[in-house]
Amino acid sequence: MRINKFLALAGLGSRRKVEDFVKNGEIIVNNKVVTNLATSIDPDKDIVMYSGSRVQLSTNFEYYMLHKPKGYITSTHDQYDRKTVMDLLPKIKTRIFPVGRLDYDTEGLLLLTNDGEMAERLTRPEFNVPKVYNCTIEGGIKESELAVLRAGIVKDGIKYAKSKITIIKQEKERTKLQVTIQEGKNREVRNMFEYIGKNIILLKRVAIGDLKLGGLSRGEYRPLKEDEIMYFMDLCDLDN
Repeated sequence: MRINKFLALAGLGSRRKVEDFVKNGEIIVNNKVVTNLATSIDPDKDIVMYSGSRVQLSTNFEYYMLHKPKGYITSTHDQYDRKTVMDLLPKIKTRIFPVGRLDYDTEGLLLLTNDGEMAERLTRPEFNVPKVYNCTIEGGIKESELAVLRAGIVKDGIKYAKSKITIIKQEKERTKLQVTIQEGKNREVRNMFEYIGKNIILLKRVAIGDLKLGGLSRGEYRPLKEDEIMYFMDLCDLDN
C-alpha cells in the first residue's frame, strides 16, 4: 500500500498530516529516509520508523470525544510549547490524534482516534459530514447578510461552501446563531463572519453529524459508544 495510507492506518495522523511527515523527511523505511509519497509499503516486510519508534498497523482502534476548552491547540504537539488538547488526555496511552481541528479560541466537540481512515473521511467534503456550531456575534445581523453567508463566499481566494444559519436569539448588543457547515476549513466560521464585518464573541461546536456534545463539561472526554462508532463507520462508508 502507498506510504500515506499505511501511516494513516497505523494511527500516525490523517493522510494530509502524514504526507507532511513524509515530505519533511521524518519517515525512515528500512533505515533510509523516504520523501516520495509514491513509496509502497509491505506491512509484513518493511520496517517503518517515525520519531525513533517503529510504526505498525493498528489492530485495535480507539475513538474518543472531548469537550475542548478555549486556550488549547488542536494538535498532538506544539513547537511554541503551548497547551494542546493532548494535555487533557493524560490517561490515554494509545497514540491518538485529533480529527480535524478547532482553533485556539473555539471550544466544543472534538473527536480523537487512531483510526486514520475514518479521520480522513470525516474531514473530506464529499462525505458531507455536518458540523454544527453555536455562534455569538457582536451586535445584530440583517437577513441580507445571512443570505450572503448561506449562499457561500470567497474570502482571500478561498471558497467557502453554502451553510445553514438560523438565529437563536437577537438582542441589541449581541446575536446568537446556529451555524451548520459541511467542510470545516481552517477558521471557516470565523472567516465567514469576518467577511460581512461581524466579530465573533463565542464559538462552540456542539455536534458532528448526529453526535452531540451534551453531557461533557469543558476539558472532559469519554470513549465513543459502540452505536456511535458504527454510525460514523456507516457515514464514512468504511466498507469501501
